[in-house]
Amino acid sequence: MARSKSSQRWLQRHIDDPYVKQAQKDGYRSRASYKLLEIQEKDRILRPGMTVVDLGAAPGGWSQVTSRVIGDRGRLIASDILEMDSIPDVTFIQGDFTDDAVFARILEAIGDNPVDLVISDMAPNMSGVRASDQPRSMYLCELALDLAGRTLRPGGDFLIKIFQGEGFDVYHRQVREMFDKVQMRKPLSSRDSSREQYLLARGFRGE
Repeated sequence: MARSKSSQRWLQRHIDDPYVKQAQKDGYRSRASYKLLEIQEKDRILRPGMTVVDLGAAPGGWSQVTSRVIGDRGRLIASDILEMDSIPDVTFIQGDFTDDAVFARILEAIGDNPVDLVISDMAPNMSGVRASDQPRSMYLCELALDLAGRTLRPGGDFLIKIFQGEGFDVYHRQVREMFDKVQMRKPLSSRDSSREQYLLARGFRGE
């Protein structure tokens, strides 16, 4: 079956991408690792011994970065609707995050242990139709914030991929009510053509 012109362009861009090449060289599973590495270098959100939840983890680029920093004394719970090859000392839960049963399994895996950081690189399968893509993306953001609100320790942090558009301003205000400081990040490794940004919220205020 012949590839479409758009898929050929994507494939060529992927092959030529310096971050894809660097990921292969460094042993990371995806170019997304460098987005988290850039944020880590600037904001130092990861520290040894932390308990972290990674949402939308597959294929595991962010989990790789996180596990290397938090080390043996740390704890990482990762989840995705897709399969993910195992990473030592990472608890992986496969399933649809929007499903209540999967959400409950993640909460069960966390247990009574307070979480230091929730990270999310989740995004819905984009159709290219912003009128439908944006609400689906914001729904995932809302669920991730709900989980963060239930599990973070006071003072904990929250990092999430988000797209500017309908619902963003309301969400931003909601996060600001829950955290002491909210900042936006656009890593250099995030493609210029992508509308994605990363919202970093620090200092969870607790109940």
